[in-house]
Parts: sequence; structure tokens; C-alpha cells
Amino acid sequence: MKLLVLNWRDPRNPEAGGAEVHLHEILRRAASAGHEVTQVSARPAGLPAEEIVDGVRILRRGGRYTFHLGLEGFCRHLGLDGFDLIVEDLCKLPFNSPRWSDTPVLVIVPHLFGTTAYREVALPLAMYVNLLESSIPRVYAHCPFVAISDSTKADLVRRGISPGSIDVIPCGIDTTHYSPSPEVSAEPGLVLYIGRVKKYKGIQHLISAVARLRADGVEARLRVVGTGDYLGALRSLASGLGLRDAVEFTGFVQEDRKLLELRRAWVAALPSEKEGWGLTVIEANACGTPVVASDSDGLRDSVKPGETGLLVPHADPPALADALRKILAAPELRARLSEGGLAWARTFTWERTARETISAMERAASGIEDRRS
Repeated sequence: MKLLVLNWRDPRNPEAGGAEVHLHEILRRAASAGHEVTQVSARPAGLPAEEIVDGVRILRRGGRYTFHLGLEGFCRHLGLDGFDLIVEDLCKLPFNSPRWSDTPVLVIVPHLFGTTAYREVALPLAMYVNLLESSIPRVYAHCPFVAISDSTKADLVRRGISPGSIDVIPCGIDTTHYSPSPEVSAEPGLVLYIGRVKKYKGIQHLISAVARLRADGVEARLRVVGTGDYLGALRSLASGLGLRDAVEFTGFVQEDRKLLELRRAWVAALPSEKEGWGLTVIEANACGTPVVASDSDGLRDSVKPGETGLLVPHADPPALADALRKILAAPELRARLSEGGLAWARTFTWERTARETISAMERAASGIEDRRS
């Protein structure tokens, strides 16, 4: 197949996250299998207009706010008739490719914003995002979808997408890389958040939970690994709660440091309002680290309560503190959750994810109907 892939960010974008990792792991395996893959993404400062990454041709055009506007014209310039399939990674806003191309379209959906947009951006932009999302059932009515979790599928169905047009294919993980190390021991009391620093990620609730723990005499420490536009507000919150010495903000770290942090945390926390899947949850489990997470879309798919970690109501610092306390104060519970997490993480592989997604691509490109009830 000759694939044209549309995504806001490519894997080398400084703001790339789990959704970009997911897409690239699939695309590089598609390229290795002999498919010709061209990805069009925005061009951040410092990256070339074109390069090959793991066999995937990356074309970068437009900026963060202009990419969407010029996409149709640029794709027409590439020659849409020469592609067998357009793959839209619907991670931010829809590109509406079925409106401007007769080429078959497969839509990959990590998650949609929904009402989360109103807590992330200014009201006019949030309204614009929701308006675009409301058009998805109409624009993509005849397209097949790949959702990365049952939660994402349920969200699409609530919006009007036929359940029979949606395949659920979970993310994979490289368990040869994400794994425990006999040279690294977990540090008692160390709570880890790792990921982008955005308001909807709920890190503010985690900081409040740590303040409660320390007020109760629990020697909890929090390390926030990652960067984003909510970092300043979180620093102010931690300082205001007297946690200057108990909360560390590392900023962005390289992969080897990320792996070290996952291995030495006593417990990882992801108190997000919404995720597509929660790849960081599985990465932590693969390193033998249990997880406390919000009982929200995506995370309730990636966490097995009582087996790999604990789920708590979202935006509930007392409940979050109680769950963290249980694991911080009970080495035997942590050990049990660690073993369960290791077993759970081993069931996910990128090879399986890529194989099933490429099969969905082939069906979409050939026009084969494979609808499920």
C-alpha cells in the first residue's frame, strides 16, 4: 500500500506524546513490511521540512496553528490519486479528509477532547474544538475507525459513530526496554508523575494529595517528569502548600532517565481527567511499578484495580491520598501489585498492535466491509 498519514505531530516533535509513539510504532513496522508511508505533520522550530525516520517519510509544513489551514492544499499538491489510503490520526482536531479526497480513509482515534477542551484553552477556542468534533459522525460516516481502548470506542459511539465500524486495538509496549532492573531499587515514599504537564492531567490534585499525606506524617515525595504549559501554575501550588522540598519538577528528560524514574518510583500516579489508553501506566507496570490513577476514560482500561494498581474518583485529592497511602505504607501490597503489573504489561506488544492495525488499513484500502455489531 501507499499510505498518506495525517497527524499534528511527528515522533520527533518536542511535544510528541503517547499518541505519537503509538502511531509511529505502527508506521515504522508498516514501512518495514514494504508499505510506502508518507506522514504529513506540522513543522516545529529546529526540525527539517523533510526527513526519513525509521523508514517513514516525514513531511513538515505549517506551524502549530496554521498546519490545519494549509493541509488540504498541500495534500492535493502531493497527488491524492497516488495514494491507496489516507490514515487520519484524530488526536487533536479532525482534518475532514473525506470532504476533500476520494481516497479511502481510516481514522485512528487515541481520544477526543470533549468537554476537556474547556479546561485547557480559552472559551472561543474550546467552542471551536467542540464544533469540529461535533461534525465527526457526519464527515466520517462511511469510514472505518480504530480506537485504542474500549473507552474511546464508547466515546465515539456516544457521538454517533456506528459500533460496527470501530475496531479496538490497544497500544503495545517494548517489554525488553521497559523492564525491572536488579541494579535499581524502588525508593520508599517516591511518587512519580510522568507525562505532559497539562491542566487536564490532574497533577494539581496529586500535589494536593501529597500535601495531605505529609500533613498526616507520611514521608511522601513527588517527582513530576515532563513539561507543558501548566508547569508554572503547579510550581506556585506546590510552593503555596509548603512543598518546595517535597515536589521536584524535572522538566523534559531523555529516554534513559525516563526509564530510571519508572524503575525507582515506589508508585506511579496518573490522575488525568481523560486518556485514550494510558500508555505510561503500562510502561510503569512493565518496570514493576504499581499505579494509582483516576477512574476515567482510558485509564479504567489500562489499570486492573487491585491487580496492577488502584483507581480513584477523578479530582478527589482525599481519595487519591488514601490510595497512595495504602501502597506507600504496605510493601507487601506493593509487591503484589508489582507482580500483577508485570504480568499485565507482558500481554501488550507493538508487533500485535501493528499487525492488527495494518490489517485494518488493508481492509480500508481495498474497500472490504468488515462491520461488527
